[in-house]
Amino acid sequence: MEDLYREIIIDHYKNPQYRGHLDPNNIQFEDDNPLCGDHIEITLRVNGSSKVTDGRFDGKGCAISQASADLLIESIIGKSLDEVKILTKQDILDLLGIELGPVRLKCALLSLKVLKAGVYGLGEANDELVE
Repeated sequence: MEDLYREIIIDHYKNPQYRGHLDPNNIQFEDDNPLCGDHIEITLRVNGSSKVTDGRFDGKGCAISQASADLLIESIIGKSLDEVKILTKQDILDLLGIELGPVRLKCALLSLKVLKAGVYGLGEANDELVE
């Protein structure tokens, strides 16, 4: 089963459906993982009912960081900002479907950290957003 999830991760890394930048957008945030150099920027469009109508990510990094960003954007389209705010580390791990060590976990959680910092309108992202 883990091999299937690895294939999904590689597919989202090589063929991301949500890579790009939305302009105009309602929410934009970007951050880096200083341990490995991964970088993620997320842009979202939100309607008057506070639902995410579209989203994109851009950046560079390992397969885990880029695939998790693509999977995360796919999973939040149509959700309210309140639903996005309660996403957890476990939600990302469920999307990826494989166990990760501490270093790879930081890679996987970068997109969630960036997303939450943007949704909350923070000036900077911190790891507490994904704990």
